[in-house]
Amino acid sequence: MDNSRDSSNNTQNTAEHIKTLEGKEAVEKLQELAKGAENCFFCTSIKTGLPLSVRPMSVLDVDDRGNLWFMSQVDSSKNKEIQADPFTHLFFQHHKNSGFLNIYGISEIIEDRKKIEELWNPLLKVWFQEGKEDEKISVIKVEPTDVYYWDTKHGEAVAFIKMAASIITGKTMDDSVEGKLEV
Repeated sequence: MDNSRDSSNNTQNTAEHIKTLEGKEAVEKLQELAKGAENCFFCTSIKTGLPLSVRPMSVLDVDDRGNLWFMSQVDSSKNKEIQADPFTHLFFQHHKNSGFLNIYGISEIIEDRKKIEELWNPLLKVWFQEGKEDEKISVIKVEPTDVYYWDTKHGEAVAFIKMAASIITGKTMDDSVEGKLEV
């Protein structure tokens, strides 16, 4: 599936701005952008529901294979939706003007006490009052099947300087980069 949808309005050489990343480099980019985002929009009922269900969630980990890990209540509507339709769509935004991720994946609900212990942090007690021993905790693993990113080549500060210079000079000085992440 091609997520790019000819999204760039860039009139410069498109080849300079398209960069597919593979393997370890792709996983590292995925980890950087997903872990750096404050939240993601976690969408379920992709195939079965109209409208689809959307909620903000925090990713707890992105492992070395590129799988994304979340926690959820065993009896939540989200878990029921995943059991009926495991196709999931995730949207991340790392910074105001950069670091976007568009991820399609297959979700799996896991009730593994060892994984819960591994992912646990004290802030999760807001949602799981009994702590990590709460029997209602489940883990959601999202295995990406298609990932597309939009970011800057040299960081947000350089991108801002280039944008300002572009306005002053009237010349395009785009610092964007986008492409598939083959994890």
